[in-house]
Amino acid sequence: MDLFERGKVVRVCAPMVRYSKLSFRCLVRKYGCDLCFTPMIVAADFMRSVKARDSEFTTDSSDRPLIIQFAAKDAQTLADAACVVAPFSDGVDLNCGCPQRWAMAEGYGACLINKPQLVKDMVRHVKNQVEKPNYAVSIKIRIHKDLRKTVDLCQKVEAAGVSWITVHGRTAEERHQPVHYDAIKTIKDSLSIPVIANGDIKNLRDVESMHQLTGVDGVMAARGLLANPALFAGYEYTPLKCVWDWVDIALEHGTPFTCFHHHLIYMLERITSQPERKIFNSLSMKGTIQATA
Repeated sequence: MDLFERGKVVRVCAPMVRYSKLSFRCLVRKYGCDLCFTPMIVAADFMRSVKARDSEFTTDSSDRPLIIQFAAKDAQTLADAACVVAPFSDGVDLNCGCPQRWAMAEGYGACLINKPQLVKDMVRHVKNQVEKPNYAVSIKIRIHKDLRKTVDLCQKVEAAGVSWITVHGRTAEERHQPVHYDAIKTIKDSLSIPVIANGDIKNLRDVESMHQLTGVDGVMAARGLLANPALFAGYEYTPLKCVWDWVDIALEHGTPFTCFHHHLIYMLERITSQPERKIFNSLSMKGTIQATA
């Protein structure tokens, strides 16, 4: 996948559980997003159950370029899952950054940054078994307190053929602490492959600042895009047209009401008063929301 061009910062929608699904990806693509990730999918469950495959992974021909993010702890399971989704996507990403306790207890997510050989094997298995030219294999990580360990991990997976690395500039223990821009820059400077930076991207100025401070090739937004899906198009707040685009897209895709409503709550939070939010948050039908609007 030839996405990274010299001098251009790739704008990326992060993998977000429950939220970065097809309908939301369609919305952010209308407003300057270059690349979208699916929510994290547990590869073992995905391979075990047809029901899981049907519920966890939905796409269409306009949903490109698309990266499928998997949680995995076994190289062959990840490779098998990658082979299933390869015809419908542009790459897979291994989650090595999720700090949630359940994920780490199961051997997924951020605990993998301490298992460089396993991560290297998983990257190699996918590269060797997916029979699709230019199919991307990436990893998304958090940083170690000892940054030398992070650089070592990244250089090992670069040698294994990883396409790019996304770095969330916090440790697994950190939540709302400031992003470590210096750490992201050190990692970028130690590699020859593209690096995408993630953490506290709330507007286009943050995108530009992240690029200037770290030299990364792409910038990924998560909560910032939930609050403002038009962030990458330069809007400070969600424009009304974007809200109506969401209503149209959600209706077209048959988005479940809870998901549809939650997205609207995020989008409208900064542009509505507290009494307005209280009324809006209590609504329980799409038709009611359309009539209220």
